[in-house]
Amino acid sequence: MKTQKILVTGASIAGPALAYWLSRYGMEVTVVERAPAFRDGGQTIDVRGAGRVVVQRMGLEDQIKANTTREQGIAFVDQANCTKAFIAVNAFDGEGPIAELEILRGELAKLLIQHSQDRVNYRFGDSIETIEDTGEQVHVRFERGGEQVYDLVIVAEGIGSTTRNRVFGNEVERRSLDLYTAYFTVPRQLGDGQIMRWHNIPGGRCVCLRPDNLGTTRAFLSFQQAPSGYEKLSQAEQKSLLKQKFADAGWETPRVLAALEETTDLYLEAVGQVKMPRWNKGRIVLVGDAAYCASPISGMGTSLGLCGAYVLAGELSRHADHVRAFAAYEKLMRPYVVQAQNVPQFAPRLASPHSRFGIALGHAVLRLATAPGLKTLFGKILSPKADAIELPDHEESQRT
Repeated sequence: MKTQKILVTGASIAGPALAYWLSRYGMEVTVVERAPAFRDGGQTIDVRGAGRVVVQRMGLEDQIKANTTREQGIAFVDQANCTKAFIAVNAFDGEGPIAELEILRGELAKLLIQHSQDRVNYRFGDSIETIEDTGEQVHVRFERGGEQVYDLVIVAEGIGSTTRNRVFGNEVERRSLDLYTAYFTVPRQLGDGQIMRWHNIPGGRCVCLRPDNLGTTRAFLSFQQAPSGYEKLSQAEQKSLLKQKFADAGWETPRVLAALEETTDLYLEAVGQVKMPRWNKGRIVLVGDAAYCASPISGMGTSLGLCGAYVLAGELSRHADHVRAFAAYEKLMRPYVVQAQNVPQFAPRLASPHSRFGIALGHAVLRLATAPGLKTLFGKILSPKADAIELPDHEESQRT
């Protein structure tokens, strides 16, 4: 494809990764991000399987290793903080629930942006107000004023993408997993260490504390409930809700709720998936969570975003026609996405049982997970299928 002028919306993971590859293939790229500045921190994510292959090809693997949280495993603990089951980072031959490359979302986004900013125009504090695909070009008016014309617009926003909703309308299907999760940062204490601690509470709730590499601790609170609009509440209302939901939780929850009062980075999401019959419409195409969010439960969000960005950019580089490029992108990515989204509706109940008996039974099963003779079986169950795609070498194909 000849040099194209492309707008990418969203500067989290898929957006900057896509911008890097597009610019590497000689395209003129602008990334627009609603946040006023780079967003630091965020929850812990992992880079595994085919996603790891992508960052290797970007030359970023060593930098990611240097910025990981260095999490060593998961301890499932009771009210007294006694470990009832433990899964180490290297418990399975492959990568289990905890990958070798665990990193804060903001830390990975920062590395991706830094890796591309010398040849990509990043436009923070702005968003799309109107978008019109004329068939030959895409006309965009920005919230902060000004209009631009692009050859293509690529939407790399989150699960609730406003640009996607504006373009695709009722084609967007959201699959709810009847789960809410809140993420935020709390002050680090001596007992936090390098182990993720997971505490289940009757009623399908859990409180988790995870180490980071910034001198703080990442907390998340989860509770099972059908979509109730909580994600649309003000932060003050969300904090009040969480205090109510976890008032009787015990363990270190009082400490977490006290920190919640002061935190400025609370993010409450209704956990779910995005399912789309198509990922493109005219000269506009979706990538990452905006197209095929698989939910944090899948363990595949980062890999899908990185691989989708890599595949889409590569197909645009080798096809003169964007229609064929979009079709090739979807043909390769669709099976990978379908497998990643194969999360059973009852998965949250398995992770956070509703009764004390269910919690005890879950701990017993997890203790068996690393037992000789069972490790291979549980490794297959607990490890995301992050390598279930064969990534093409677009640069090699262009050379030949």
